[in-house]
Amino acid sequence: MSWLDSFLVRAVLAGLGVAIAAAPLGCFVVWRRMAYFGDATAHASILGIALALAFSMSIFVGVLVLSLLMAVMVSSLGEKGYAMDTVLGVLAHSALAFGLVVASFLSGIRLDLMGYLFGDILAVGKLDLLVIWCGVMLVLALMRWRWSALLTSTLSLDLAYAAGIDPRREQFFLTISLAMVVAVAIKVIGALLIVALLIIPAATARIYAKTPEQMALISAIIGAVAVVGGLQLAYILDTPAGPTIVCLAAIIFALTHAGKFVKATLLGN
Repeated sequence: MSWLDSFLVRAVLAGLGVAIAAAPLGCFVVWRRMAYFGDATAHASILGIALALAFSMSIFVGVLVLSLLMAVMVSSLGEKGYAMDTVLGVLAHSALAFGLVVASFLSGIRLDLMGYLFGDILAVGKLDLLVIWCGVMLVLALMRWRWSALLTSTLSLDLAYAAGIDPRREQFFLTISLAMVVAVAIKVIGALLIVALLIIPAATARIYAKTPEQMALISAIIGAVAVVGGLQLAYILDTPAGPTIVCLAAIIFALTHAGKFVKATLLGN
């Protein structure tokens, strides 16, 4: 009997993979204040799932294509002078609504909508695990390759241009990475919660980190703790695994900031 035959082992490995991939990407989402952009990409994934099922395609491919399409549309409309928050609001909720409507027309196809919205990490199979970790490796390779250029363009557009870096190209690479993380995380954490796993560990790590690399590493550790601890709590409390993982990450964030506040208060006195 293979150790991968255990659904709990597969769940832990899938969750750790998503947490590791989300860590460096989440740092850029926090630094660039792209939370709503990530939400729009995640919401588009529901439409991608519905279309993939309708045309008998791979769900991973459907989510990836629709997430990238959403990113391109947002960038194009933003460059034409539209208010970014308005564009994101319209496209994000429209994509989610169209996805739900398309899903309602699917006949003869079993669609676990709650699983796609909030994740079903305990149902991750061996093939799902392979897809998740292939996506994780691609995201990490892309982040390692573009790390310096992404940091420079995040710090200052003028500095990026002076260094011969095209910020729009770096935004494109960041968009691809975000779309891939959304695609591999759908099964684990769900479309409505993936942005939380991107932002919360990175926001928590920001308190302790002194360098960007430290922030990415600490974020990965916090994400891993949230995944393993969340799965254990979900088992003990009999609660949904995906939301429990996010709840634990939020508790870690709250305790960290509470500790920082208490420390600052005591030192101030």
